Amino acid sequence: MRAIEVHEFGGPEVLVAREVPDPVAEPGQVVVRLVAADVIFLDTLLRGGWGGEIFPLRLPYVPGTGGAGQVESVGSGVDPTWVGRSVVVHGPGYAERVVGDVGDVVPVPDGLDPIQAAALMTDGVTALRLTRHAPAGADGAPWVLVAAAAGGAGSLAVQILRDAGARVVAAARGEAKLALARELGAEVAVDYSAPGWTARVRAATGGPGVALALDGAGGALGAEIFETVADGGRFVTYGTSSGRFTEIDPRVAEQRRIEVINELAGGPPAPELVRSLLEQVLKLAAGGRIRPAIGATFPLADAAAAHVSLAERATVGKSLLLI
Repeated sequence: MRAIEVHEFGGPEVLVAREVPDPVAEPGQVVVRLVAADVIFLDTLLRGGWGGEIFPLRLPYVPGTGGAGQVESVGSGVDPTWVGRSVVVHGPGYAERVVGDVGDVVPVPDGLDPIQAAALMTDGVTALRLTRHAPAGADGAPWVLVAAAAGGAGSLAVQILRDAGARVVAAARGEAKLALARELGAEVAVDYSAPGWTARVRAATGGPGVALALDGAGGALGAEIFETVADGGRFVTYGTSSGRFTEIDPRVAEQRRIEVINELAGGPPAPELVRSLLEQVLKLAAGGRIRPAIGATFPLADAAAAHVSLAERATVGKSLLLI
């Protein structure tokens, strides 16, 4: 089968298409022939050698977190009726086939296209994890800021928060991304590349700031995002677009009574939590309550182009590899 392999850390050019042996289902496993593979910004950082202490990788490796497709074969001990079912599977997804434990495979609900399911498998789980930090809104609908609001996770967080009754401020770069955020339900959209944008957020919300900020950027921009949070609010960071997490002075956070949470600090979430959140987000999409904003698709052999587009911030919405 064809797969993308990385034999050394580096730029997009290290993503090389090769013929590799087909995976074989061991006991308790299934082989899934992919229709679409997930592509996330984190893939570009790991390819460059970042984050080995959190996401250890051994060269050579096939990138990706998985995708969606049809079960092609099963190992011993697995119900043969899995064969032919449309599923989401976690694994090295830049490939024509992925093998996974049957307990980690999630069926795609009726009425949901497998390409949409692939777009939800990582960013949908992330978005649900993030939005659980939203305040209950006992004093009315809370204001929440979503940064990188036109990305895979951010665009879903906008919709989930809107669906839960929050008033969403979307922060992104450029009018095309702001237009997408408004389309998805953001009440206010602000360009964070413009000077004075944090003051505009506070003015738009009619108060000292937002109750919750979701930082999908990291680095210096993340520090600006922190400034949009009202005293007593919550700041959740998960972005590393600059290769650095946002670092907030704990003394400042304590003085302003702002709870600071780094969702990636503990590494990947437990498989049981991932499965539960994935089932929930697929159900939301199948019911029409949210939709992935798929903005760019690439053939498997053009994985490098997908990485370049993400690194240059040219992608509006979600990126996928179509197998």
